[in-house]
Amino acid sequence: MKHAEIREVCLEANRAIVDAGLVLLTWGNASVADREAGVLAIKPTGVDYEKMRSQDIVIVEMTTGRVVDSNMKPSVDTPIHQALYEGLPEIGSVIHSHSHYALLCAQALREIPCLGTTHADFFLGAIPVAHVLSDEEIDTGYERSTGLSIVKALKDRELNSLEMPGALAAYHGPFAWGRDATAAVQHAVVLEEVARIAVDMGLLQGADLSGIPRNMLMKHQMRKHGPKAYYGQSQG
Repeated sequence: MKHAEIREVCLEANRAIVDAGLVLLTWGNASVADREAGVLAIKPTGVDYEKMRSQDIVIVEMTTGRVVDSNMKPSVDTPIHQALYEGLPEIGSVIHSHSHYALLCAQALREIPCLGTTHADFFLGAIPVAHVLSDEEIDTGYERSTGLSIVKALKDRELNSLEMPGALAAYHGPFAWGRDATAAVQHAVVLEEVARIAVDMGLLQGADLSGIPRNMLMKHQMRKHGPKAYYGQSQG
Protein backbone atom coordinates (compact mmCIF):
# COMPACT_ATOMS: atom_id res chain seq x y z
CA MET A 1 0.00 0.00 0.00
CA LYS A 2 1.34 3.44 -0.92
CA HIS A 3 1.93 5.94 1.87
CA ALA A 4 -0.81 8.20 0.52
CA GLU A 5 -3.29 5.32 0.64
CA ILE A 6 -2.49 4.18 4.17
CA ARG A 7 -2.53 7.79 5.34
CA GLU A 8 -6.05 8.25 3.98
CA VAL A 9 -7.29 5.06 5.64
CA CYS A 10 -5.74 6.15 8.92
CA LEU A 11 -7.22 9.64 8.68
CA GLU A 12 -10.69 8.21 8.11
CA ALA A 13 -10.31 5.88 11.12
CA ASN A 14 -9.35 8.82 13.32
CA ARG A 15 -12.29 10.84 12.04
CA ALA A 16 -14.61 7.89 12.59
CA ILE A 17 -13.88 7.63 16.32
CA VAL A 18 -14.58 11.35 16.69
CA ASP A 19 -17.85 11.01 14.77
CA ALA A 20 -18.78 8.06 17.00
CA GLY A 21 -18.37 10.21 20.10
CA LEU A 22 -15.42 8.27 21.47
CA VAL A 23 -13.01 11.22 21.54
CA LEU A 24 -12.78 14.59 23.28
CA LEU A 25 -10.16 17.23 22.46
CA THR A 26 -7.08 15.45 21.06
CA TRP A 27 -7.45 12.34 23.22
CA GLY A 28 -7.05 9.00 21.51
CA ASN A 29 -5.50 7.80 18.29
CA ALA A 30 -5.93 5.33 15.47
CA SER A 31 -3.26 3.50 13.52
CA VAL A 32 -3.22 1.30 10.44
CA ALA A 33 -0.49 -1.22 9.64
CA ASP A 34 1.03 -2.20 6.32
CA ARG A 35 2.76 -5.37 7.44
CA GLU A 36 4.15 -6.15 4.01
CA ALA A 37 5.94 -2.81 3.93
CA GLY A 38 6.82 -2.98 7.63
CA VAL A 39 5.25 0.38 8.47
CA LEU A 40 2.27 1.80 10.28
CA ALA A 41 0.39 5.07 9.89
CA ILE A 42 -0.68 6.89 13.03
CA LYS A 43 -2.17 10.18 14.20
CA PRO A 44 0.34 12.97 14.93
CA THR A 45 0.66 13.89 18.59
CA GLY A 46 -1.43 16.75 19.95
CA VAL A 47 -3.05 17.71 16.65
CA ASP A 48 -6.70 18.75 16.67
CA TYR A 49 -8.83 16.24 14.80
CA GLU A 50 -10.74 18.97 12.98
CA LYS A 51 -7.52 20.44 11.61
CA MET A 52 -5.82 17.14 10.78
CA ARG A 53 -5.14 16.45 7.10
CA SER A 54 -4.06 13.31 5.31
CA GLN A 55 -0.49 14.57 4.92
CA ASP A 56 -0.29 15.08 8.70
CA ILE A 57 -0.59 11.34 9.34
CA VAL A 58 2.81 9.98 10.32
CA ILE A 59 4.38 6.89 8.74
CA VAL A 60 6.77 5.02 11.04
CA GLU A 61 8.70 1.76 10.89
CA MET A 62 6.69 -0.87 12.68
CA THR A 63 9.63 -2.39 14.56
CA THR A 64 11.69 0.69 15.44
CA GLY A 65 9.15 3.52 15.49
CA ARG A 66 11.46 5.59 13.32
CA VAL A 67 9.60 8.21 11.29
CA VAL A 68 10.04 7.43 7.60
CA ASP A 69 7.65 9.88 5.98
CA SER A 70 6.39 13.00 7.75
CA ASN A 71 7.37 16.35 9.16
CA MET A 72 5.12 15.71 12.16
CA LYS A 73 5.82 13.87 15.40
CA PRO A 74 3.81 10.66 15.80
CA SER A 75 1.46 10.01 18.68
CA VAL A 76 3.19 9.51 22.01
CA ASP A 77 1.28 6.21 22.16
CA THR A 78 3.05 4.87 19.08
CA PRO A 79 5.08 2.32 21.13
CA ILE A 80 1.79 0.92 22.47
CA HIS A 81 0.57 0.34 18.94
CA GLN A 82 3.92 -1.19 17.95
CA ALA A 83 3.75 -3.65 20.84
CA LEU A 84 0.20 -4.64 19.91
CA TYR A 85 1.11 -5.26 16.26
CA GLU A 86 4.15 -7.24 17.39
CA GLY A 87 2.27 -9.38 19.90
CA LEU A 88 -0.99 -9.78 17.95
CA PRO A 89 0.09 -10.68 14.41
CA GLU A 90 -3.46 -11.10 13.08
CA ILE A 91 -4.44 -7.45 13.49
CA GLY A 92 -4.12 -4.62 11.00
CA SER A 93 -5.46 -1.59 12.85
CA VAL A 94 -5.55 -0.31 16.44
CA ILE A 95 -7.89 2.22 18.04
CA HIS A 96 -7.28 3.93 21.38
CA SER A 97 -9.77 6.26 23.00
CA HIS A 98 -10.68 7.62 26.40
CA SER A 99 -14.39 6.92 25.86
CA HIS A 100 -16.39 7.54 29.02
CA TYR A 101 -17.76 4.17 30.16
CA ALA A 102 -14.81 2.07 29.06
CA LEU A 103 -12.57 4.54 30.86
CA LEU A 104 -14.63 4.11 34.04
CA CYS A 105 -13.98 0.37 33.89
CA ALA A 106 -10.27 0.85 33.17
CA GLN A 107 -9.85 3.26 36.07
CA ALA A 108 -11.81 0.99 38.41
CA LEU A 109 -9.74 -2.01 37.23
CA ARG A 110 -12.96 -3.83 36.37
CA GLU A 111 -13.23 -6.13 33.39
CA ILE A 112 -16.34 -5.68 31.27
CA PRO A 113 -18.47 -8.78 31.86
CA CYS A 114 -20.34 -10.43 29.04
CA LEU A 115 -23.91 -9.88 30.19
CA GLY A 116 -25.81 -10.48 26.98
CA THR A 117 -25.87 -11.11 23.27
CA THR A 118 -24.88 -7.58 22.23
CA HIS A 119 -21.51 -8.22 23.86
CA ALA A 120 -21.28 -11.86 22.73
CA ASP A 121 -21.67 -10.90 19.07
CA PHE A 122 -18.28 -9.19 19.16
CA PHE A 123 -16.31 -10.27 22.23
CA LEU A 124 -15.92 -13.90 23.31
CA GLY A 125 -16.28 -13.35 27.04
CA ALA A 126 -15.32 -10.66 29.52
CA ILE A 127 -13.14 -7.87 28.14
CA PRO A 128 -9.98 -8.02 30.27
CA VAL A 129 -8.10 -5.39 32.19
CA ALA A 130 -4.31 -5.50 31.86
CA HIS A 131 -2.17 -5.60 34.98
CA VAL A 132 -1.17 -2.43 36.80
CA LEU A 133 2.29 -1.42 35.60
CA SER A 134 5.15 -1.65 38.05
CA ASP A 135 7.45 1.31 38.75
CA GLU A 136 10.10 -0.39 36.63
CA GLU A 137 7.70 -0.85 33.70
CA ILE A 138 6.73 2.81 33.90
CA ASP A 139 10.28 4.11 34.21
CA THR A 140 11.89 1.94 31.53
CA GLY A 141 9.43 2.45 28.69
CA TYR A 142 5.95 3.37 29.84
CA GLU A 143 4.20 3.24 26.47
CA ARG A 144 5.75 -0.02 25.30
CA SER A 145 5.06 -1.56 28.71
CA THR A 146 1.41 -0.58 28.32
CA GLY A 147 1.19 -2.40 24.99
CA LEU A 148 2.98 -5.45 26.36
CA SER A 149 0.61 -5.54 29.35
CA ILE A 150 -2.37 -5.75 27.00
CA VAL A 151 -0.78 -8.54 24.98
CA LYS A 152 0.00 -10.38 28.23
CA ALA A 153 -3.60 -9.99 29.40
CA LEU A 154 -4.82 -11.84 26.32
CA LYS A 155 -2.13 -14.50 26.40
CA ASP A 156 -2.57 -15.19 30.11
CA ARG A 157 -6.26 -15.81 29.48
CA GLU A 158 -5.60 -17.76 26.25
CA LEU A 159 -7.69 -15.30 24.27
CA ASN A 160 -7.48 -14.97 20.50
CA SER A 161 -7.08 -11.36 19.40
CA LEU A 162 -9.81 -11.66 16.77
CA GLU A 163 -12.27 -13.25 19.20
CA MET A 164 -11.37 -10.69 21.88
CA PRO A 165 -10.68 -7.54 19.82
CA GLY A 166 -10.22 -5.19 22.74
CA ALA A 167 -8.89 -4.74 26.26
CA LEU A 168 -8.49 -2.11 28.95
CA ALA A 169 -5.14 -0.65 29.96
CA ALA A 170 -5.20 -0.22 33.74
CA TYR A 171 -5.95 3.37 34.80
CA HIS A 172 -5.52 4.43 31.16
CA GLY A 173 -8.36 3.44 28.86
CA PRO A 174 -9.64 1.13 26.15
CA PHE A 175 -7.81 -0.27 23.15
CA ALA A 176 -9.57 -2.06 20.31
CA TRP A 177 -8.30 -3.62 17.10
CA GLY A 178 -9.28 -5.63 14.05
CA ARG A 179 -8.04 -7.10 10.80
CA ASP A 180 -8.53 -3.69 9.22
CA ALA A 181 -9.50 -0.16 10.18
CA THR A 182 -13.22 -0.68 9.58
CA ALA A 183 -13.29 -3.61 12.00
CA ALA A 184 -11.14 -1.82 14.56
CA VAL A 185 -13.43 1.22 14.62
CA GLN A 186 -16.49 -1.00 14.95
CA HIS A 187 -14.94 -2.87 17.87
CA ALA A 188 -14.04 0.41 19.60
CA VAL A 189 -17.65 1.58 19.27
CA VAL A 190 -19.06 -1.71 20.56
CA LEU A 191 -16.56 -1.83 23.43
CA GLU A 192 -17.78 1.53 24.68
CA GLU A 193 -21.42 0.50 24.29
CA VAL A 194 -21.07 -2.78 26.21
CA ALA A 195 -19.14 -0.92 28.91
CA ARG A 196 -22.05 1.53 29.17
CA ILE A 197 -24.52 -1.35 29.39
CA ALA A 198 -22.47 -3.06 32.11
CA VAL A 199 -22.12 0.13 34.16
CA ASP A 200 -25.81 0.96 33.80
CA MET A 201 -26.83 -2.58 34.76
CA GLY A 202 -24.79 -2.21 37.91
CA LEU A 203 -27.17 0.58 38.88
CA LEU A 204 -30.20 -1.72 38.58
CA GLN A 205 -30.88 -2.99 42.08
CA GLY A 206 -31.14 -6.77 42.08
CA ALA A 207 -29.97 -7.16 38.48
CA ASP A 208 -28.42 -10.53 37.62
CA LEU A 209 -24.78 -9.75 36.82
CA SER A 210 -23.62 -13.35 36.65
CA GLY A 211 -23.29 -13.08 32.88
CA ILE A 212 -24.68 -14.62 29.74
CA PRO A 213 -24.99 -18.44 29.69
CA ARG A 214 -21.99 -20.06 27.98
CA ASN A 215 -24.02 -21.77 25.25
CA MET A 216 -25.69 -18.48 24.30
CA LEU A 217 -22.31 -16.72 24.29
CA MET A 218 -20.87 -19.33 21.91
CA LYS A 219 -23.98 -19.31 19.71
CA HIS A 220 -23.77 -15.56 19.11
CA GLN A 221 -20.02 -15.60 18.58
CA MET A 222 -20.11 -18.53 16.14
CA ARG A 223 -23.13 -17.44 14.12
CA LYS A 224 -21.23 -14.28 13.22
CA HIS A 225 -17.60 -15.44 13.21
CA GLY A 226 -17.52 -19.25 13.21
CA PRO A 227 -16.75 -21.62 10.31
CA LYS A 228 -20.50 -22.01 9.67
CA ALA A 229 -21.40 -18.37 10.31
CA TYR A 230 -24.76 -17.35 8.88
CA TYR A 231 -25.04 -13.70 9.98
CA GLY A 232 -25.07 -11.14 7.17
CA GLN A 233 -25.26 -11.48 3.40
CA SER A 234 -23.34 -14.20 1.60
CA GLN A 235 -20.35 -13.03 -0.41
CA GLY A 236 -20.05 -13.59 -4.13
